[in-house]
Amino acid sequence: MAAVDGKPDRLISGPGLLLVWFYGVMVVGAVSRSAYQIATEFDRAPLAYTLSAVAGVVYGFITYSLVRGGETARRAAQVCCAAELAGVLIVGTWTLLEPSAFPDSTVWSKYGMGYVFIPVLLPLSALYWLRKSRTATR
Repeated sequence: MAAVDGKPDRLISGPGLLLVWFYGVMVVGAVSRSAYQIATEFDRAPLAYTLSAVAGVVYGFITYSLVRGGETARRAAQVCCAAELAGVLIVGTWTLLEPSAFPDSTVWSKYGMGYVFIPVLLPLSALYWLRKSRTATR
């Protein structure tokens, strides 16, 4: 749904701006950490480092979608946030049940404990905001 002036509905007003900030920080953290680890010690924990890189790409796409705005971007962000939440829950559980599979941690290890649980709280907050802001614009 487009706004009255023909521009897409903004997703970064109010709490959406805070979400963009947090996702932006997570992009920088996940991508820079995984890039360094992949470049210097990939053979030590390839699964962990690859998963951290994937997390960074997902964070980047969500950030872009939130900034872009509009109904298509909202739906894309919702799908990515749901996938992100599934990833956090799967990887978080996996790292607790089989820690030997992860000689080093990922962004999503233990539900994001190394990142103050932001990786599990962020998609929940984003999904709530995306749903709430959609009903507010209708």
